[in-house]
Amino acid sequence: MIGGIVASQWRSVEARRVLQPKSSIVPALAGLAGVAAVLAAPGPAARAGVEAASLMRAAVGLACEARTPAQLRTLGRRLPGARPLGPPDGPDAPGWRGRFQVPGGTLTVERLAPDGRLGRVRAQYDGAGGDRPTLLAVTDADCRIATARRLHYDAAGNPGWIEALDEVLNPTGAREALNPPVPAGRDPGGVPVALVDTGINYLLPRIHRRLARGADNRALGYDYWDLDDRPFDAHPVRSAFFPARHGTRTASVLLAAAPVVRLLPYRYPRPDMRRMTALIRDAARHGVRLVNLSLVSDDRAEWLPFYRVARRHPEMLFVVAAGNDGRDIGRDPVYPAALPLTNMLTVTSATADGALAPAANWGADVVDLMTPGEDLPVIDFFGRAGRASGSSYATARITALAACLQARHPGWRAPRLKAAILRRARPARVPGAVAHGFIAPAHGCADTRPTSGV
Repeated sequence: MIGGIVASQWRSVEARRVLQPKSSIVPALAGLAGVAAVLAAPGPAARAGVEAASLMRAAVGLACEARTPAQLRTLGRRLPGARPLGPPDGPDAPGWRGRFQVPGGTLTVERLAPDGRLGRVRAQYDGAGGDRPTLLAVTDADCRIATARRLHYDAAGNPGWIEALDEVLNPTGAREALNPPVPAGRDPGGVPVALVDTGINYLLPRIHRRLARGADNRALGYDYWDLDDRPFDAHPVRSAFFPARHGTRTASVLLAAAPVVRLLPYRYPRPDMRRMTALIRDAARHGVRLVNLSLVSDDRAEWLPFYRVARRHPEMLFVVAAGNDGRDIGRDPVYPAALPLTNMLTVTSATADGALAPAANWGADVVDLMTPGEDLPVIDFFGRAGRASGSSYATARITALAACLQARHPGWRAPRLKAAILRRARPARVPGAVAHGFIAPAHGCADTRPTSGV
C-alpha cells in the first residue's frame, strides 16, 4: 500500500505522458559547456527553471555515459557545484542510483540497464534545498528524453500545476492543474454527503454543479492535506509528477446513482491523520449525516482519531470500503473497515450475480455487505468515460442508497438508515464472507421505500 493509506481500489488513470520524436543525445550533452556559467551566475528566481533544465540536460547525457557506479563519479567532477551524497546505490548490474547536492537543491539520477543494455535513465531535480520536487526527465533505451515534466508551486508552497516539457526540456504548452480555485456556482439542494477521498476534480461541470454551497455560495468541504479550501483530486505519494487520481471516479459513481446528493468533498489528511477530528466536526457542522470513506490502511493507530470522533457523532453513518487485498480482514484487519463502530457500514465488492469479487476483502464478523462493484461505469479525472472495479465503488453505491433513503425520510439518522439498508440484504452466495449478505441497490433512487419492520 502507498504511504500507509490508499484508496481501496487504485485502477489508476493513465497519466498523459509527453512522448516526443526521437532525437540524438547531442542536445543533452550540448548544454554541458554552459552549465557552469548558468549555475554560477547570480539571477532572480525567474532563472531557476532555466538553470534546472540546463543541469538536467547535462546530467542525463552524463548518466547515459556512466555504465557503472564507479563511472558515476564523473558527474561529481563534470557537473559544476555537484557533490555526491553518499556512494551510488545498487550493484553494477542492472543499474545504479546516485544522489548529488547541487546549487539550490538535490539531483537524483538512476540508470536501469538489465543484462548490460540501457533501459532508461531517470533524473529528478528537487529544489528548495532538496525538499521540493521540481523537474523530471526520463529517457528511452536510446537515451532520448521521452518524458519530461516540471512541477510549479503556488505562493503558499503547495503544488499548483504540472507542465509538460519536450525532449530538450522546453515547455510544450500542455499543463495539468493540481490546486485550482473552485468554480463559482449555486447550491444544488438535496442530501448533504461528505466524500472523504483524494479530492475531486471540481473543474468538471458534472461535478461542480453538485457541490454543496454555503450562504455566500462558496463551496463547502476542505482540503485537510494542504489545509486550504481546494480539495482537488491528487494523490502524489507514488510520484509528484504523475499523481494518482481516485476521488473523482468515486464521486462519479455516487452522483450517478443518487441524483439527490449535495456533495461536500474532503481531501483526507495524509500528512496528519489527527486532522480527521476537525474534518468530521466540519461535516457535522454543515448537517452531514452520511460520510463515504473509500480509504484503506493497515495502521490502526492512525485511524484512532477518526474512531474517537465518529463515536461522538452517532447521528452520522460512515460507509467505508473493505479493501481489495483478497483477505479475511477479520483475521488480518484493515482500517477503518475493522473498527468497532455501530454507526458504520463496511462494504466489499461483489460480481453482478452476488459472488465475491476476485480481489475483494471479506470477513463474517467485520464486513457488513457485499454489492456489485465490478466493471462499473465511471468518469475519470479528465472527464472521460471509463470502467472501474473495487470496493471503493461498491462503497459509493451503498452511500448512494443511503442518500436516497434519507431524501425520502429526512428525519432518519444513522441507526434507522443502517437498519433500512441491512433489511434489503439477501444471503450471499459465499457463506461466511460477510455478516448480512448481498444487496443490489437500484440506480437513481428507484424504490427506496423502507422494508417492513424498519
